[in-house]
Amino acid sequence: MSSSSKRRIVSSLMAVAPLGVLAAQQPVQGQDPMKPKLYNTAKQKIREGKQVFSFTQTKFDIAGYCEAAKHYDYIWFEMQHSTLEFKDIEAMIAACPRAPATPMIRLPDAQEWHIQHATDIGALGIIVPTVDDVDRAREAVKWARYPPIGRRSTGQGQAAGIWGINGIDYHQTIDDNMLVVIMIETPTGVANCFDIASVPGVDVILVGNNDLSQFSGFAQTDPRYQELITKIHDDTLRAGKIFGQANATYATGHPLSKDAKFFQNGPSNDGWKPPAAGRGNPSAPPPGER
Repeated sequence: MSSSSKRRIVSSLMAVAPLGVLAAQQPVQGQDPMKPKLYNTAKQKIREGKQVFSFTQTKFDIAGYCEAAKHYDYIWFEMQHSTLEFKDIEAMIAACPRAPATPMIRLPDAQEWHIQHATDIGALGIIVPTVDDVDRAREAVKWARYPPIGRRSTGQGQAAGIWGINGIDYHQTIDDNMLVVIMIETPTGVANCFDIASVPGVDVILVGNNDLSQFSGFAQTDPRYQELITKIHDDTLRAGKIFGQANATYATGHPLSKDAKFFQNGPSNDGWKPPAAGRGNPSAPPPGER
């Protein structure tokens, strides 16, 4: 094997090192001088020890998306519980490329074609719901990253044209910039959380708060529910990964809030508030969306 090939493999392996380990190896604030800043700005902020929040996009609305993308850390395109299609998201990302908010998609599953479509249209992160075991987590990682780490195929989507600018080689840098988020939403997922979080290439473990309450039968105020949350927290950090919550009320005031970095919804970066849901405002997230 040539020396250049060895360097590429080593670089690729470093790219999917546990994000929590990366954060532990560098100052909470500031950038490691040996690592260039990421164009996935949400992932960059997490590396710096910051919390990141999203706007949840559930409708095809180019103007609404481009406006919301000015004010948040990332956009959560919702494909599990909405009628959004890939062509809709493709058009929105293309309309305001490289917006301040990182584009990410919650998919309904970890199938190859879903992840391939998501990455080819320019998403810099995927969110996979209801993960109960390591197999589903491994599938997510496998299709989200190029060889030798994963098995993502090289396509002709718009992603390279959006992110491969100013001398950046998209195909050589995207593995480091991709953010793979795994949702734990059932007691089975909680039981297997450490093994799931330990899968190489998984970056974030996100609690699906509403579904975890539904699947467990415990209200979120129930001490037994809090025990489940604590186990997810402990297992995630022990695996060296980032801990997140779908319920942004856990961002402050909760005993685990200091360790939670990744949230669905939550406050904008500049105080901007989305328009109220209703006629004429198709991009506004429905009440209670998590």
